[in-house]
Amino acid sequence: MNNAMDKLIKKIKETNNPTVMGLDPRYDMIPECIRKKYSSDVEGACRAIIEFNKGLIDSVCDIVPAVKPQIAFYEMFGVEGLKAFAETAKYAKEKGMIVIADIKRGDIGSTAEGYSNAFIGKTPIGNEKVAIYDVDFITVNPYLGIDGVKPFIDDCKEYGKGIFILVKTSNKSSGELQDLKLEDGRSVYEKVAELVSSWGEDLVGEYGYSSVGAVVGATYPVQIKELREIMPKTFFLIPGYGAQRRKSRRYSARI
Repeated sequence: MNNAMDKLIKKIKETNNPTVMGLDPRYDMIPECIRKKYSSDVEGACRAIIEFNKGLIDSVCDIVPAVKPQIAFYEMFGVEGLKAFAETAKYAKEKGMIVIADIKRGDIGSTAEGYSNAFIGKTPIGNEKVAIYDVDFITVNPYLGIDGVKPFIDDCKEYGKGIFILVKTSNKSSGELQDLKLEDGRSVYEKVAELVSSWGEDLVGEYGYSSVGAVVGATYPVQIKELREIMPKTFFLIPGYGAQRRKSRRYSARI
């Protein structure tokens, strides 16, 4: 099985659970019993985050199919934070979980290729190509058009990985851009949905869904119904379903 969405769906079926556990660590919310083990500097904070994340993964790996670390909560700690991100992703994979890296990258050609190399592809070094981060999926911003998406799709095909493209996001101000009407009467998000559907046509797996998925916010249920009609073979990552507060976030990966 070399189709990323098939792997995710299989894991969902095994656990009978379509939810994804967000791993958005905030140092001040990590239990004191963990924090006091480490020094109160950047390195110590990151070691505490790693221990906390591993504890969460150990607690749910048999009942939750996937984790979704949001990279901003790691990048804020610099190099040590990125090490914590990498170690967290690796540990989740070792425990049999699917890893969705929430990175929301998007840029033109060569830059998009660099982002893709880092997360779902491989980085060329001399005569070799090296995998940097061990994740199954990433989130991608499509608003630069196909130039900013194609490198990710190419790596999905080559390495059996997947992407979730932002279509209709859950935040309150998403409509300022995504709900704008085009000349033909369609909204921007509907047009993006059509593109996402077409971009993923060559990556449909055994379960009938493409490895090019879509991020569609649960806070807009009417739009979800519309988008399902436009993207019948697209798997939805649905933020805004369940708790999404400062202390915790849950995402649903829904068919």
